Amino acid sequence: MDQIVKQKSKRSAQSDVPLCVDLDGTLLQTDTLWESLVRLLLVNPLLVFAAVVWVFRGKATLKNEVAARTDRDPATWPYRPEVVDLLEKESAKGRTIVLATGAPENVAKGVAEHLGLFDDVLHTTPEQNLTADRKKQALVEKYGEGGFDYVGDSGDDVAVFEAARNAIVAAPDRTAHRWQLNHDCELLVERAFNLKVMLKAMRVHQWLKNSLLAVPLVLHHQLLNVDLVLDVIIAFFSFSFAASFVYLLNDLADLENDRLHHKKRERPLASGRLAIPTGIRLGCLLLATSLALSLFLPLIYFGVLLVYIAATTAYSFVLKRKLLVDVFTLAGLFTLRIIAGGAAIQSDLSFWLLAFSIFFFLSLALVKRYVELSELSSEQGSKELGRGYYAVDFEMIGQAGISSAFGAALVLALYVNSNEVQDMYGMPLFLWPLCPLILYMLLRIWMLARRQQMNDDPVIFIISDWRSQLVTAFGAVLVLLAAMYPP
Repeated sequence: MDQIVKQKSKRSAQSDVPLCVDLDGTLLQTDTLWESLVRLLLVNPLLVFAAVVWVFRGKATLKNEVAARTDRDPATWPYRPEVVDLLEKESAKGRTIVLATGAPENVAKGVAEHLGLFDDVLHTTPEQNLTADRKKQALVEKYGEGGFDYVGDSGDDVAVFEAARNAIVAAPDRTAHRWQLNHDCELLVERAFNLKVMLKAMRVHQWLKNSLLAVPLVLHHQLLNVDLVLDVIIAFFSFSFAASFVYLLNDLADLENDRLHHKKRERPLASGRLAIPTGIRLGCLLLATSLALSLFLPLIYFGVLLVYIAATTAYSFVLKRKLLVDVFTLAGLFTLRIIAGGAAIQSDLSFWLLAFSIFFFLSLALVKRYVELSELSSEQGSKELGRGYYAVDFEMIGQAGISSAFGAALVLALYVNSNEVQDMYGMPLFLWPLCPLILYMLLRIWMLARRQQMNDDPVIFIISDWRSQLVTAFGAVLVLLAAMYPP
């Protein structure tokens, strides 16, 4: 009987002690200041000069000025489920729940109203940045030394941990994790960050597309030229690092939209597994490395690389939302990879090769758009989010894509019959089967798309699909046979 009374008394004492929780990095898997600042500067880059002034006026000024210029739906923040579950359980017991955050008023109260769990909200004001010792002082004045429990994640929270009755650490940074180990307090959830997260953010699997840089090397029969092979390898990594930089930039710009998408919300930046400052530093490192590698290659390659970076950035921010411009841009970007490969080894590119490339990759770009549009109901007749298409457009997109496939095969047939081939290959007859092989590959992809069985990027699909690999290998054998005999 006494034991039961003691347990009830313990539960009563626990519920009388407020549970205070931090926002950035704790309740949310992101930092609201960084995310809002990045969003603001991407919309209006000229505000960077105003941001410098705000920084000199203090972090409280920076936070309030940025928050005043960004309108954010609190439902779109990435909430940490473990912390939300804890708050819901404690709130159900009748415990006082307090949001104690360094975020400004509109951000803090927006989150509080959205969750509906908080009895009180302490936040940054224009005069005071409520973090570290200032947050500790505010909580001690309100609840007394040791009169509250606190959930936090960062080195700034250590001062508050020291003043709390119980400290609960959620997804801690190095400083907070070290404090948690030394004080043996509760670890609610570990911070999920490793090399795999960074590689996923860089989308390393997309680097396969940059194997197109080797096309000019292969077509000019220079695979045994060690110097040129080395140049292509350098160009491959230079292009890949530049592509990863643009992917990170695109993810930073699309954070809110990505979190509304059933697949894209798992991206490292959108999910919060990769912190925004870390993503920015990684992007800058990738861009710097890409440009540094380009210095080992001919100057014309550097120019093509700059065009690629500018074009992909324009696509990410503007062109991908333009009707048909998006697919033509994608086709052009793939062709630009071939041009970059030619620039890296200083070889002239055939008109036929570039024409074939445009038709071939336009067909694949249209496949990608077709798959996205086919998921919409044609009865809705509404625009797809962020695009210039209607649901009823997908049939026309399919017709255009299949026509492009036949256009690619036709250009290839004309090339095989051209004087250039007669000068390069002793037995051009072996090249003719390439035309039906190309048609087979593209039409099969379109049939899979029509059956809703094409879930990958079409270019990645070709590289990873065993049937496409077999067709490619057979085509390579035909080219070797045609080249074995002197012209």
